[in-house]
Amino acid sequence: MHPFIRDHYTADDIAGIQQFLNSQGTFHFFALPTGLFPAAHLSARGEYSGYDKVWVRDNMHVAHGLYITGQPEMAVRAVRSTLDYFHLYRHRFDAIIRGEADPEVPMNRPHIRFDGKALREVNDDWSHAQNDALGYVLWLACRMAADDELALSSGDLELLGRFPLYFRAIRYWQDKDSGHWEEKRKVEASSIGVVVAGLRALRTLLATRGIETLAIDGEPVSGALLDTLIGAGEQALDTILPAECIDPTDYRAYDAALLFLIYPLDVVSPDQQNAILAHVETHLRGEYGIRRYLSDSFWCANYDELMNENERTSNVSEDMSARDALVKPGEEAQWCVFDPVMSTIYGRRYLVSGDPADAQQQRVYFNRALSQLTGSDSGFHEFLCPELYYLKRDRYVPNDVTPLLWTQANLLIAFEAMQRSLAQ
Repeated sequence: MHPFIRDHYTADDIAGIQQFLNSQGTFHFFALPTGLFPAAHLSARGEYSGYDKVWVRDNMHVAHGLYITGQPEMAVRAVRSTLDYFHLYRHRFDAIIRGEADPEVPMNRPHIRFDGKALREVNDDWSHAQNDALGYVLWLACRMAADDELALSSGDLELLGRFPLYFRAIRYWQDKDSGHWEEKRKVEASSIGVVVAGLRALRTLLATRGIETLAIDGEPVSGALLDTLIGAGEQALDTILPAECIDPTDYRAYDAALLFLIYPLDVVSPDQQNAILAHVETHLRGEYGIRRYLSDSFWCANYDELMNENERTSNVSEDMSARDALVKPGEEAQWCVFDPVMSTIYGRRYLVSGDPADAQQQRVYFNRALSQLTGSDSGFHEFLCPELYYLKRDRYVPNDVTPLLWTQANLLIAFEAMQRSLAQ
């Protein structure tokens, strides 16, 4: 991609690069017959990964990217099928709301990784305690419905009304979940923030439709309840941020998942935004991409040699000690989903501030995102969006999960943000 990367762009430059990438399949979003998206469009070398399954979180990010870049039909279809899936397994919400199932057992919770072709759960043991994934569904479904793009039946509203009751039952603001990275459970700001965004979106939707209370099996979901739940999450965020987790046994000062609280969710204050951005740039930014967090062992150096195919993407949420023993400082994988988000964040700041420094940062991260596309020597087709780059012997190379659709969606949004900045 280096021939396309430059210090300054015109709107025609951006349009031309995007048109070329479209011709190369960079922005092809392979959809299942249900309209849902597998995590990756796998080649044979990545089939072992299980990324042919549907992840709720990934689908909401992909749907959001398509939604705001002029492809609402695909986005609405993915969200519609996600709601249909949760209708089929509504009993998982109800059992926890009623106290009939123990939320400390992750398999009792709504499953966030499933068979997207059949809309059926997968029986594999998995870390389904992921409040952020459910928060994203609530946020995007309510946002689309408020825009009159997603039609909601009375049954759909009853389903969405179960989300706050579920979040109240597990006390989401202090619940230990596996979060964006599906790892050891802890109280995570990145998960709490997504739930706050979802609850705010539901409150807005009900207000715009003049609905004062939803009655869910005799349980009222009112504006007052939503305000209470939102307030509990906001208070937790003010206590934890700009860290990800402040529990002494699980303390994590820096985590790139916090970027999503800035964009697309917009649930943190300007000061918190500045601190999160500074932490990512100072502590997590690498030469090839951005680390999820320090000492991240997933796809650490020579991962494909240290872990067999069955181990590489297995559920480690109960015990990460064996995998964590493999990583050395500075040898963490560098991910490709974050640089486009950083570019978009700085682009949005520039639209407000008009500060050339924000525009410059937008270009810097846009160029980094372009440079992450696969080259002719990558072992993959050129111009694809990898999940990450990992250190193999003495060089960073894309891992087997290429292309990752979440990365594609973030890059697509970054292109749209560049066009907006150039128009200004």
